[in-house]
Amino acid sequence: MLVLLGCQSTPKQDYDVGYDFSQLKSFTIVDTHDAEDPFTSDRVKLDISNALQAQGFEQKANEGDFSVNFALKTEDKPQDSGLSIGLGTGSWGKHGGVGVGTSVGVPVGSNDEKLQTIQIDIIDPTENRLIWRGTDQYEFQQGGEKKATKTTETVIKILAQFPPQKSN
Repeated sequence: MLVLLGCQSTPKQDYDVGYDFSQLKSFTIVDTHDAEDPFTSDRVKLDISNALQAQGFEQKANEGDFSVNFALKTEDKPQDSGLSIGLGTGSWGKHGGVGVGTSVGVPVGSNDEKLQTIQIDIIDPTENRLIWRGTDQYEFQQGGEKKATKTTETVIKILAQFPPQKSN
């Protein structure tokens, strides 16, 4: 259970605190094409459409109340340095002591994991300005069904924060 919790990330959001999100009823997806990862680009576009429609927004071919744009970033997962330094104290009988030790980890196998970051922008088309942004990421090793599932889950988590709920 702790391992699963450690692998989950929390989406981040930011938004225009003065914007009236209650007026938004329909959306248009800006035609974004990622030449480096066309499969994920197409999945994200479909996942955004499905997630927003499930929230009650209507998709329009053009001239929605808000426009949705997204960006993808794929990078190698950062590796731990493998170097640890420890400091300890102890006593034995009447004598005490301090010890310092180091440890170097040797990676076993290859680290071919990648991080996929998805950023979703909500834009007011009348003023052509950003009014909401949500971002999250997930780890993957290769494409296919597992990556498609993680992409869908990530888009749903991001858009679950839209529209933002103002705290009283």
